[in-house]
Amino acid sequence: MFSERKILERLDRMLEDGISGTFEESDYDESQLSKLESRWLRYLTSSKLSARRTEEEREKLKELVSDISHQTKTPLANILLYSQLLEERDLDDETRRLVTEIQVQTEKLEFLIKSLVKVSRLETGIIGLSPARGDLGSVITAAAEQALPMAEGKQITIQYSPDMATAVFDSKWTQEALFNIVDNAVKYSPERSVINLSVNEFELFTCVSVADQGKGISEEDLPKIFGRFYRGENAGDQSGVGLGLYLARQIIEGQGGYITVESEPEPGTVFHIYLPK
Repeated sequence: MFSERKILERLDRMLEDGISGTFEESDYDESQLSKLESRWLRYLTSSKLSARRTEEEREKLKELVSDISHQTKTPLANILLYSQLLEERDLDDETRRLVTEIQVQTEKLEFLIKSLVKVSRLETGIIGLSPARGDLGSVITAAAEQALPMAEGKQITIQYSPDMATAVFDSKWTQEALFNIVDNAVKYSPERSVINLSVNEFELFTCVSVADQGKGISEEDLPKIFGRFYRGENAGDQSGVGLGLYLARQIIEGQGGYITVESEPEPGTVFHIYLPK
């Protein structure tokens, strides 16, 4: 009975050490362990080695992402600079069109790299979200104002009221997610239309809704819109790389929230962002 109790105590200690991450093979003498304990020892040792390799791979990926972000900044900035210098010269119409296209594609590439870096950092846990209880009003205002220049170019009105509404969220990244959704609404809304941002509080979640008056999302596209690089049949010639909604969902779900979407051809599309209270 005493021997069985000692075995159970050692097994319990092994499990506790494994769960807490403090397990060390050297703490146990395998020659004194039962067959079951020896199996647990080998399993936990293997698990620790696997966890160590995973952490090493994560560090390598972190360095790679950092290198990509750092090494591409200067070439992209130089391409944009040289294209701007060319644009200031006396050019014929065809050459000016080509220079403008170089600028557009360079800016698109710069945006793509920045988006991929953000996605990679979030997916690998390099960047941790830090949710805290706060007022969503400032986040809604900042996201709306960030989208305002593009909206004004299409004479689109963004209506919002920074009412007091609390939730648990990471301010910086939630603003990023909300801006991506508002920016998406601006892109696919007709000129002189209205985009409305509203807030509703429920028992467990606070919901921020973004409603547009665009042509809507097809029933076939709805399950796919949050996929990486996915661009729906209505995308047309709109700028974008298909990462905005994917990144938004990663951010919101990483904070214990979720996003839903409703869409009809006439009324437009409504995104609902639910953040835990």
